[in-house]
Amino acid sequence: MSKRFNRRSRRAVIPLAAVSALVAGAGLTGCGQQRDASVYTVLNSSTDETYHRWDAEAMARCGERLGVTIEQQSVPAAQVMTKALRMASSKSLPDVVQFDASEMPTFAEAGGLVDLRTLGLSTADIPQGIVNFGSYRGTYYGAARSVNTLALFYNKDVLDRAGLRVPATWAELRETAQRLTRGKRYGLALSAGGAEDGVFQFTPFMWSNGGDETRLDGPEVVQALDYWKSLLKDGSLSKSTVGWTQADVNDQFMAGNAAMMINGPWQVETLNTKKSLHWGIARIPVPEAGGKSVGPLGGAVLTVPNTGDEQRERTAGKIVACLSSEQEQLTYALNSWMVPANEKAAAVWRQRVPELDALADQVAAARSRTAKLGAGWSSVSLALQSAFQSALTGESSQAALKRAQQRATSGNRGTRP
Repeated sequence: MSKRFNRRSRRAVIPLAAVSALVAGAGLTGCGQQRDASVYTVLNSSTDETYHRWDAEAMARCGERLGVTIEQQSVPAAQVMTKALRMASSKSLPDVVQFDASEMPTFAEAGGLVDLRTLGLSTADIPQGIVNFGSYRGTYYGAARSVNTLALFYNKDVLDRAGLRVPATWAELRETAQRLTRGKRYGLALSAGGAEDGVFQFTPFMWSNGGDETRLDGPEVVQALDYWKSLLKDGSLSKSTVGWTQADVNDQFMAGNAAMMINGPWQVETLNTKKSLHWGIARIPVPEAGGKSVGPLGGAVLTVPNTGDEQRERTAGKIVACLSSEQEQLTYALNSWMVPANEKAAAVWRQRVPELDALADQVAAARSRTAKLGAGWSSVSLALQSAFQSALTGESSQAALKRAQQRATSGNRGTRP
């Protein structure tokens, strides 16, 4: 039985207005509760034993370097935002919060974060795309230790026995998936569930086809969703796809119920526990040969909440700088199989894990989900989730996405891009 582990867990989408009201009402510029001057707290989602241990070790190293004690509070990913809001309302915010990058703009929009550059953090050696990943309206609020994206994982033995090459285009993926669908084994597994997992997995198909989150009913987006529908119609995807998370997809792949899957590097640790499974990865296929495979840039960013205590904020900035330093990034990335955000660390990482080279190439072309809409992304995500459920269970993609566009526009009314 594989370990159910998913770095892209379901998250509750909290309306911006509610976040703003809670943060504004928290009186963040007040002193809040009395704190131990030598103890600093980091709120994160490292509830998995290995990630919690790796973070604890990194915090111990940085704490020793800075002469402070760093403690971590770990809650499930879906609860980080709500936990931070509760702590803000009681004026007990942690010194550092590790937000999923798609959630960070919402807290930044509400005025709850400090500009990291004012705390002395540099963005040298960080690609601009990753700087943007941790920024909101041009202000650098979140430092990434590592980033991730999606790739095509495939069972080498299954493809070899069938005499098939790894697909590179949509047409090749569709044909290969059809030919590999046999008995209880599907050719491909992906997540189209009604949560952020499904949206994360749809973006490579939408973006690589020229689609855009600002026009969900555009022909390129409709075509991408129609492509998913064609895989389902072929029988290459399980009908359960509409309910699967990315962890479920990985379980199916490991059990031999899928020859290929769309997934991310957070599954590698679990994949490697099954020694008889010989897997490889490739970039996600594109609509036409020679096209650019554009995936979503994923991961978390370390932020410093606006507590009003400037001295603690400066030390918190040093903690973030240490945890996101070149060496700490490399250590974390080698443990977690993610790609370091720092270019120098990433170059060493490529040499150390050449089997994931295709992932590094995919990251180089990846985009942040919130780059265009900022805090408005949450409305788009909810609208797309609903569209998948409708289109993959019978409704036309055009109708489902037209409704999604109306819903997203309504949800983003008053939110500046």
